[in-house]
Amino acid sequence: MRKYRYLTFADRKQISAWYQSNDRAADIAERLGMSVKTIYLELKRGEETDESGTVILDRNQRPAYNPVLAQQRLQANFKRRGRVAVEESAETAGA
Repeated sequence: MRKYRYLTFADRKQISAWYQSNDRAADIAERLGMSVKTIYLELKRGEETDESGTVILDRNQRPAYNPVLAQQRLQANFKRRGRVAVEESAETAGA
């Protein structure tokens, strides 16, 4: 399992694809090398709601996950906390 690594936007898109194909959070976590809790928190971060705040369900009758929305919420949280968001290119350059 990887330690202390933020999910990238590419990871979020992959989570979305696997989640839409009805994969379990445990299977997604195993493929990404993350904990199951990390995946559940990410699914919660990208949960879509309508104007009244009701959670929108996907075709599998589970809460819909939007990777773009999850990324926007993460960046807003970083901005609120004062952390500078790291670009993907900078992450790969340092690895």
